[in-house]
Order: sequence, then C-alpha cells, then structure tokens
Amino acid sequence: MTTTLARHAGPTVRAAERRPSLVRLSAVELRKLLDTRAGRWLLITIGLVAAGIVTLQLLYAPEAEQTFANFFIPSLLPVGVLLPVLGILSITSEWSQRTALTTFALVPRRYRVIAAKLVAVVLAALASVLASLALAAVGTLIADATGGAGSWRIEGSLILHAVVFQVASVLMGAGFGLLLLHTPLAIVAYLVLPIAWSIVGELVRPLHRVAEWLDTGRTMEPLFGTEVTAGQWGRLGVSLLLWLALPLAAGLVRTMRREVA
Repeated sequence: MTTTLARHAGPTVRAAERRPSLVRLSAVELRKLLDTRAGRWLLITIGLVAAGIVTLQLLYAPEAEQTFANFFIPSLLPVGVLLPVLGILSITSEWSQRTALTTFALVPRRYRVIAAKLVAVVLAALASVLASLALAAVGTLIADATGGAGSWRIEGSLILHAVVFQVASVLMGAGFGLLLLHTPLAIVAYLVLPIAWSIVGELVRPLHRVAEWLDTGRTMEPLFGTEVTAGQWGRLGVSLLLWLALPLAAGLVRTMRREVA
C-alpha cells in the first residue's frame, strides 16, 4: 500500500517542486509594475506627457511640420527620462516594501527573479515605443483633418533607434536600482550623476575627448536621427558599458549577496 501511495504521490511532488518558468515570472513582474501605486501613476504620467507633447505640436507647430515623424521623435526624450524611474522602482520596491523575503523564499535563485524584472522593464520600454507610435498616428490623423501636413512617411531606422534608446534608458535605471537598492538614492543618482558628468566634461577642456565617449547625452543624441555611423555606434557602446553594463553587473553581485532581513 505504501508503494502504491508513493507511486501516485510522486508526480504530484515533482509538479510541486517544478520551478516557475521565466515567462511566468516575467508576467508576475509586469503585473507588479501595474499593481503598485507608484508604478501605476508613473505609467499614467508617461502617457500624459507623451500625449501632451503631441497636443502642443498640434496647437503651435507650423502645419508643414505636423507629420508622423515629427510627432513621434519629440515624445521619445521625456518618456526616456521617466521610463528609467520605472526600472528603478521595479528593483527597489522589493526592498522598500519589504517583499524581498517573500519573493526570494518563493524563488530562491535570485538571478531568475532579477532576469524576470529586466525582461519586464524591457517589455515596458517596447510598449512605450508602441504608445509613442500610436499617439503620433492620432496626431497625424488630426493634423490631416485640420489642414496640417499629415505626412505618414517615417524611416524604419528611426523606429529601431527609438527602441535602442528606450531599452537602454530603462536598463540604466534598473542597473542603478540593483546597485543601490534604495529608491530615492537610486533616482537621484541616476538623474544627477550623468548630468554632473556632462557638465564637467563640457567645462574641463582635458575631458572633452573623454566626454565624447562616456557622456550618454552626447552618445545617444544620434539615435534621434535616421542615420548612425559606425563611430557613433562605437561611442554609444562604450558609454553604455559605463552607465549600463557596469551598474547592472555590480548590482547583480550585490543583490545576490545581500542578506534579506
């Protein structure tokens, strides 16, 4: 009888011990972004900012400039500034809301939780690009109906550059969140350090050449155009090593080793 019970219980035990897939964990992390009050209002703010920019262009931009591309490009920068804060919150909220103990108890391998969080914020960045495209389409329709240019022409490379810009921005925010594990400190560090470095690189003449490679404000600027040269891609890659890869790597090590109290 014991053997029979063990035979029937075996599959149940194995099913209970089965790890949740990365897809399932990523879906949970996406839901967390929407369930928290801060994350929900941040997403609403991002949408309102993008919509506000399109509205201002419809009201004040010359009719000849009311095109799909011109509606799309200006919405990228403010969204790219706010989106990394979402990346920070996705990481630091586990510690600020004291849910890390439960999360890491349910999924003991922390790197899987971190990977799911990174997938979730990348998907949020891709969704922001789609939202900008949708708002640009609405703006173009309204412009066409009200006498604006209403041109739908846009280069595919520009959309690719927008994806690179938003994904890199949100991952930089997540990297600072992993490194500092404290929401206000991570937000201040993310906003202040690159700006401070940009100012120093501009004012100190010996650092001008270095700033061309390490100032993300400069290296990301070509992404707002349709063509990026090999040299510009190289400078962008070097700057992202400093501001994205290094905080992510150091933050991963810190998060893996930090004791959950």
